Amino acid sequence: MKITVIGTGYVGLVAGACLADMGNNVICIDNNLDKLKQLEAGVIPIYEPGLEELVKSNVCENRLTFSSDLDFAVKVSDVCFIAVGTPQGEDGSCDLQYVLNVAEQISKAMNGYKVIVDKSTVPVGTAEKVSELIKQHTKHPFDVVSNPEFLKQGNAVDDFLHPDRVVIGSNSEKATQIMQEIYAPFFRTGNRVIVMDVKSAEMTKYAANSFLATKISFMNEIANLCEKVGAEAEMVRVGITTDSRIGNKFLFPGLGYGGSCFPKDVKALIKTGDENHCDMSIIKAADATNKRQRNLFIEKITKRFGADLTGKTFAVWGLAFKPKTDDMREAPAITIINALLEKGAKIKAFDPKAIETAKFHFGDNITYSKNSYDALEGADALLLLTEWNEFRRPDFERVKALLKNAIIFDGRNQYNMGRMLEKGFEYQQIGHK
Repeated sequence: MKITVIGTGYVGLVAGACLADMGNNVICIDNNLDKLKQLEAGVIPIYEPGLEELVKSNVCENRLTFSSDLDFAVKVSDVCFIAVGTPQGEDGSCDLQYVLNVAEQISKAMNGYKVIVDKSTVPVGTAEKVSELIKQHTKHPFDVVSNPEFLKQGNAVDDFLHPDRVVIGSNSEKATQIMQEIYAPFFRTGNRVIVMDVKSAEMTKYAANSFLATKISFMNEIANLCEKVGAEAEMVRVGITTDSRIGNKFLFPGLGYGGSCFPKDVKALIKTGDENHCDMSIIKAADATNKRQRNLFIEKITKRFGADLTGKTFAVWGLAFKPKTDDMREAPAITIINALLEKGAKIKAFDPKAIETAKFHFGDNITYSKNSYDALEGADALLLLTEWNEFRRPDFERVKALLKNAIIFDGRNQYNMGRMLEKGFEYQQIGHK
């Protein structure tokens, strides 16, 4: 099938490469000419395991091309995926200007029936807005479909190629059949395509992310209470996750959620509720708890070293909001490091992939270390903020020798409390008194 994907950001690039890998002819459109030159040369602007190889192989097979010519791409395609950014407004609302701008450009380029797919995360009612806008500029038939993405950063390629489910929001039998045909190769051993009306599909994306965010905030609240009463958060976690009704995903205490999806989608759902006079009290509480979690971690540090951190140096392991990505959008590290800098501290940081991204956020206000051990030398304590695999089993004797004090503040509960105490560390984690 001939497909156009507008937007070569995280969602668009992964979708385009994976759709091409299934034998489709895919044109990825972007208006950033420098970015297009990089992609054509095989340089991937984001770090995502497996994506570089996928892009290069499909470019070599001429199934995947990159262009700025949206008009041409629309004319030669059957299906147009809109995968542009939907940034968050100051009031938490979803900014649809880029989606609507692309929809208008598609409408003016149409030369026959097209399926227009909202792949970007958009609030309920967006498909209607897109449809009304397109009608103003074309007489050609079309259908607008909602097809939200459920990709986990760090595992996005595998998630797209082997999805838990594909949600298709469609009010047209013809469009539904075309979308089912596109996704059929991804489900050779079973059909996990869920077809529903457009508005329900738009809501599904926000509901899914907000529920997962709520699970994280719930476990963090339980962990905070465990610290107060002397219970062990890890034991409580094991005790509740063995209940099949609860499950064991997204119930690890820590610094809270970050990234491009959860914070933005939670706030957008709250805004949608406000606009429709529906108080989203549970979702609001999840958002508030997430913000508070980072401040509580900062309080652990100031309780140990004092409110004035002048003269103190902290080693930071992990800057990205999660492992296997260089994305720092809404990362706990940003809040924590900025707070420590304001209190006079110096920071020596290391992250396997996010150093260049961090320079955009911190400039020369912190020191960027060449490896994890380099960050430790002469530091007063280690702060573990992202749970990269290479941080799981370090040489603790070397860690102790490099640090000025054998102190670790673990925001991801990576290590066993008893063993750390045996090794002579002062060890603080989330949910342990």
